[in-house]
Amino acid sequence: MTDITIWKTPEGKYRGFECNGHADFAVYGKDVVCAALSVLTINTINSIDQLTDDRIDESADENAGIISCHFTNNISEKTELLMQSFELGVNSIYRQYGKKFLNIKIKEV
Repeated sequence: MTDITIWKTPEGKYRGFECNGHADFAVYGKDVVCAALSVLTINTINSIDQLTDDRIDESADENAGIISCHFTNNISEKTELLMQSFELGVNSIYRQYGKKFLNIKIKEV
């Protein structure tokens, strides 16, 4: 199962996110849930890095299936939109495949 945690301030501002674990929908190389989550996650991080001036602190452990991204300061409107898109995407995957493969938490920081 993949656990996704999205960190937000009490005012609803994004502070970062983490994806932890493999979905285990299917065997390695055929796991469409894990592939979709990976594409969304990596594309979001790359887009923030290359399309905005916002600073991020990211880390990844491919074998453990962990990738995290923390914002080091307040984020721009562009990053806010990219994060809204990320949240929309993971929620769409959750609706399609259910809680057996994916868990999404919004955590206040």
